[in-house]
Amino acid sequence: MSTYTVTADWLAKHLDDPNVVVIDCRFDLMAPERGQQQYRAGHILGAYYLDLEQDLSSPRQQYGGRHPLPDPERLAATLQSMGVREQTLVVAYDDSRLAYAARCWWLLRWLGHDRVAVLDGGYSHYAAAGYPTTTVIPEVRQGHIVAVPRAEWVVDRQGVIAAQGQPQTAIVDAREPHRYRGEHEPIDPVAGHIPGALNYPWLEMTHANGLLKPTAELQRHWQPLANTPEIIVYCGSGVTACVDILGMAIAGLHQTKLYAGSWSDWCAYHNSL
Repeated sequence: MSTYTVTADWLAKHLDDPNVVVIDCRFDLMAPERGQQQYRAGHILGAYYLDLEQDLSSPRQQYGGRHPLPDPERLAATLQSMGVREQTLVVAYDDSRLAYAARCWWLLRWLGHDRVAVLDGGYSHYAAAGYPTTTVIPEVRQGHIVAVPRAEWVVDRQGVIAAQGQPQTAIVDAREPHRYRGEHEPIDPVAGHIPGALNYPWLEMTHANGLLKPTAELQRHWQPLANTPEIIVYCGSGVTACVDILGMAIAGLHQTKLYAGSWSDWCAYHNSL
């Protein structure tokens, strides 16, 4: 394993480790029930399930984007019911090239729990390798963590506006190029991107099979921003931006902040666009 990732082989060998908790984060934005259905149909042995909209986000409001950050105390309580303690290594996985696992990874670190990694390759890669899966739902456990959110890791719309045009800050749009260019917007009411934002699509962190690209390749990818003091990352709703943040962390760039509301929040202010 590395600091931020574990392999299928490593995880299969550590499923019985009491200091390892596995979380299934599979989800489908177009079919919100699908992730839970997939989990019930089969998941990694001992894995718990966290739903993007029920657990990894708070309810949507007029402003703040489609997936506002979850309440820290509520998320901490949920993690405790999975047996997460200070010494626990949490391993998150999905089946969407880390789109939702990276959100979980980022949220736990934002919460103050740094011992968290993503499963490289996700569920399909793990299952295809013949490692154990099950339909058994694990029991509620007793854990203990203290939520100490890192507020400095998050910026709101005003923070983005203040950063625009500042030489020490780069604003990164993690969405697909056609959405960044405003050629096609399948979700939000307004197409385009935040003025001054650079496009570094989240899908470029992984291969088509869901495996992360080698560290050296990620370092080359992010080299243009390596010496930028502050990097603000956004996507559609603060989910896939976390894949870019993960890729940057692997490449050694840690000066990142998440615009949690992202484009969906920016769009809520139509008269300001």
